[in-house]
Amino acid sequence: MRDDRIKVLVADDDELFVGSLRELIDRQPELEVVGEAHNGLEAIDLTDNLDPDAVVIDLHMPLLDGVTAVARLRHDHPNLCLIVLTGDADAQLHEAASEAGADAVLEKSALAQGLIDRLSAETAKRPSSR
Repeated sequence: MRDDRIKVLVADDDELFVGSLRELIDRQPELEVVGEAHNGLEAIDLTDNLDPDAVVIDLHMPLLDGVTAVARLRHDHPNLCLIVLTGDADAQLHEAASEAGADAVLEKSALAQGLIDRLSAETAKRPSSR
């Protein structure tokens, strides 16, 4: 592990999504995934033990929901960057996460759409191989 990289903990109960997100984050030279949590309690435990710089957390998780986990993480780690990444478009839930201490609430669909838009834009810049 390089000390100059931003250490990220990923917390989501969808293991396939966690794997994809881990690959995306690890491709960034300034970022490094240092752990994966699959429920809210594990997210808190791993944050306490691994001391990441940032946590990317889902709102709907077993054992402890994301909003409650965010509130606990914010209380225990006031300088931690907390990003909520959710598939739920409910504005009230987004507001609850923000009020609990999330630095940002992003929808997974927007993340996927942003990736598709970026890939389309990059592809459009390249000369056709046909």
